[in-house]
Amino acid sequence: MLHADGMPAPSSAQNARPASLDAVDLTLLAELERNGRLTNAALAERAGIAESTCTQRLRTLRDRGVIRAFRADIDPAALGLGLQALITVRLGTHGREQVRSFEQRVRSLPPVLTAFHVAGADDYLLHVAVPDAAALRELVLEHLTTQPHVRHVETQLVFEVIDGPGLVAAGQSV
Repeated sequence: MLHADGMPAPSSAQNARPASLDAVDLTLLAELERNGRLTNAALAERAGIAESTCTQRLRTLRDRGVIRAFRADIDPAALGLGLQALITVRLGTHGREQVRSFEQRVRSLPPVLTAFHVAGADDYLLHVAVPDAAALRELVLEHLTTQPHVRHVETQLVFEVIDGPGLVAAGQSV
């Protein structure tokens, strides 16, 4: 598998262990979390390193799977998707094929922004964006509850998305 920039993606085994990161790596990551469009020169300056060192460090962080991708954070409302919701899904059976089938279905649904396979009373948490309540109803009734292994679906509307301090901050001691 390749990153969007053509670089090879790390295996999931590489992602399983916490990365050993120094203060420069953490600075680079924190700055990129705040603004992923920083130029290499600006990023190097903020981290107090040479541009060539910055380039190499970023390549290493990508190769190690610490940086998974660069992408734009697009406002769903700007695309006419003014209603967001979190939908919990509980499956009736949990065989490998049923799970695979459900996940394949979820991947094919354009309103699904992110899906989490979770532990607890429910099996999945879906973050979705749709134009309106009618579209949300159709998604739930026509595309989720009709799946043969879905036993329960519960929907919660999102009033506001509140960003936290980011992953770099989460990795620091509280």
